[in-house]
Amino acid sequence: MVVWLSPLDDAAPAAKAGPPPQIVQHDKTFSPHLLVVQVGQTVQFPNQDPFFHNIFSMYNGKRFDLGLYEAGSTRSVRFDRPGVSYLFCNIHSEMSAVVVALDTPYFGVSDRAGHLSIPDVPDGRYQLHVWYERSLPDTLAPLSHPVTVSADLRSLGTLRVTENPSFTLAHKNKYGEDYVPPPSDTYQHP
Repeated sequence: MVVWLSPLDDAAPAAKAGPPPQIVQHDKTFSPHLLVVQVGQTVQFPNQDPFFHNIFSMYNGKRFDLGLYEAGSTRSVRFDRPGVSYLFCNIHSEMSAVVVALDTPYFGVSDRAGHLSIPDVPDGRYQLHVWYERSLPDTLAPLSHPVTVSADLRSLGTLRVTENPSFTLAHKNKYGEDYVPPPSDTYQHP
């Protein structure tokens, strides 16, 4: 789950400098599965598997297709607007990840127990937002509300998020078709 605070009084400060965030491809998985970045940041996608991968996103946030690229190489994407980008590999149907691009530096990602913290939030008024991959947007919208952060009030309280019982990671390839099953390892004589 991602929780973020959008300032209601002033504009959010610029992104903090540091190494570019990465989503690594290894063992036919994306790691991490969820990455939160600020709008304008560039994410690197190194391929650490011994074979080709592809990364594409055709949904909501940043739409892109990095094409096929080989082991040991890296491709990058700049996330230039707020939104949720669902990432997939056009070769390996089991691979998925999410990049959430926010226009604020005040965000936190929950741990497995559901706890999170948002560091370095100055006193002020904010709009609280929640995103969770396994929930529907209509379920999450009512959780958004104004909050005030002050020396006396540093807790956001408890948020109860409802999962979509129909959630699935199944998806189509970048052409909108089902993935072709991998070939059999056994040779068939004609």
